[in-house]
Amino acid sequence: MIVVTGATGGLGGATVEHLLARVPADRIGVSVRDTGRARHLADRGVRVRRGSYEEPATLRDAFAGAEQVLLVSGNDPAADLVGLHRNAVEAAVAAGARRILYTSQQGAVPGNPYRPSDIHLATEAILRDAGVAWTALRNGAYGPLDQVLGPWRQTGVIAQPADGPVPYTDRADIAEATAAILAGDRSFDGPVTLTAPAAVTFDEVAQIASGLTGHTVERVVVDDERWVADRIANGVPEQPARLLLTWYRAARKGWFATAGPELAELLGREPRTVADRLAAGPAA
Repeated sequence: MIVVTGATGGLGGATVEHLLARVPADRIGVSVRDTGRARHLADRGVRVRRGSYEEPATLRDAFAGAEQVLLVSGNDPAADLVGLHRNAVEAAVAAGARRILYTSQQGAVPGNPYRPSDIHLATEAILRDAGVAWTALRNGAYGPLDQVLGPWRQTGVIAQPADGPVPYTDRADIAEATAAILAGDRSFDGPVTLTAPAAVTFDEVAQIASGLTGHTVERVVVDDERWVADRIANGVPEQPARLLLTWYRAARKGWFATAGPELAELLGREPRTVADRLAAGPAA
């Protein structure tokens, strides 16, 4: 059985949908905080059990009978995410899982100033010592582009801190590739980087957006401290604003600049480009 955590979230839910197209529903289980939100999966034959990283006993039940477990990383900056991930790894091992897959991050290497990298590195170390096969999916940045670019559709301006090349990657492509790995299309031991095939800067994104809209989209570099102050003025707490700033600082130093072929190979086609996603609308 393949057990997917976070199956009512964006990435986990999309991964389950792709799995359902590849393997019988009775080979799929999900571990979710609220089983009521996964009723649509239970109705299709997926095994639904309650599981929470904060409650290891629930995980042992949710992971029972699993051959593979996909651990979707937590995202609460106030939580002890490394400890929670340890709970999940230990529960998967105790359940007899033969392989654990974990959603890590591109650039999760020592020295990366983007702070969540340290969480992913620590979790990968836990996996390395767990005594079972493991795969760390070092996914490229896959959030909606407009969350990264700001309200450029309304203002005609991409006004963000200095950046660097990033292979912005479509979450749907990541989910499809993850399902392909879980279904056995290809196996990876240790870290594998899954990204769109080309890294682009905001200057290049502005040019792409200008071509799509027929109107000039300007790229304006905002001073780091001014950007943080603007976020705070708009209601964002200072700590999350500064956390996100470390992402821009990492990007400008090239920590996310490398793009690889593995995602395209898993999909059997070219992943969606920035142009494709901008053309698709704000949610892409």
